[in-house]
Amino acid sequence: MVLFTNHFGTNPNRVSTVAATKNDNDRLTTELESFSKAHHIPAVDAKVDRVWKAIPGYNGLEVDLKASYKKMKATGKLDEAKIVYKETSPSIHLNDLGPHPIFKGNPDKPMVSFLINVAWGNEYIPEILDVLKKHNIQASFFFDGSWVSKNPDLAKMIHNEGHEIGNHAYSHPDLQQKSEAETMEELKKTNDVIMKTLGITSPKWFGPPSGSFNQQTVETASQLGMHTVLWTVDTVDWKKPAINEMVNRVVSQVENGSMVLMHPTKPVAEGMEDMITQITEKGFRLGTVSELMNEKRVNGTAWDDE
Repeated sequence: MVLFTNHFGTNPNRVSTVAATKNDNDRLTTELESFSKAHHIPAVDAKVDRVWKAIPGYNGLEVDLKASYKKMKATGKLDEAKIVYKETSPSIHLNDLGPHPIFKGNPDKPMVSFLINVAWGNEYIPEILDVLKKHNIQASFFFDGSWVSKNPDLAKMIHNEGHEIGNHAYSHPDLQQKSEAETMEELKKTNDVIMKTLGITSPKWFGPPSGSFNQQTVETASQLGMHTVLWTVDTVDWKKPAINEMVNRVVSQVENGSMVLMHPTKPVAEGMEDMITQITEKGFRLGTVSELMNEKRVNGTAWDDE
């Protein structure tokens, strides 16, 4: 024990205070370590699922012992409100898995994405954009290349609203029936027109028209730096379902990591507000495919996103 002295010798009160502070801080260290073990959430590695194919990883969460201790050192007492957390990264990432289709995000991540394939339906796009803007939601729009060529102003409108842009091939082909060279031409031609019109050098995501693809399709997209994404939940909006029926079916099916397929149609334009409201009321955050696929946790604490 260190003794503090003055001209009159040892100050027993000061010694007692220092000892008490040291004991408090030793106790705080022990309590923080115990709290950390109880609230540790391990990171989840990306994997290839037998049914859902490629599934991205999800960050874990642990207590930042050093930062937390620093915030509580003055009192020497554990205060859960002052706990500092840090995210921990998985060992295996989506890009480590090789070329596989993606149908959903990580099942531990309470987020949902809207995938909007655009090859027609111009008249409904402004209304859809207005609802998304009202709720401050960014979606992922997959552009048919020939549509972009014919509708550059609408394409720019969507991009300028901050939405993510993906590749949807050029002429809405059945890619299962196309050669590798034909598939490459469809995808490159679309990327070229997106670049020319919007200045996007290379979309990250490719959505096969009509969900028609094979492994060759996935590998060709991968050669261009794109992951092939499909969907978890389908609005089937092209069948012109009753609005309530469509909304109820979608909302009942969404879960952590769901990707919801839709098009610029009358049912989507009229049902978008209810879908957003009801999905968020179930506790999901809505975001782009990139946001869904990244490993960042939706919330920052061990219990907020459970």
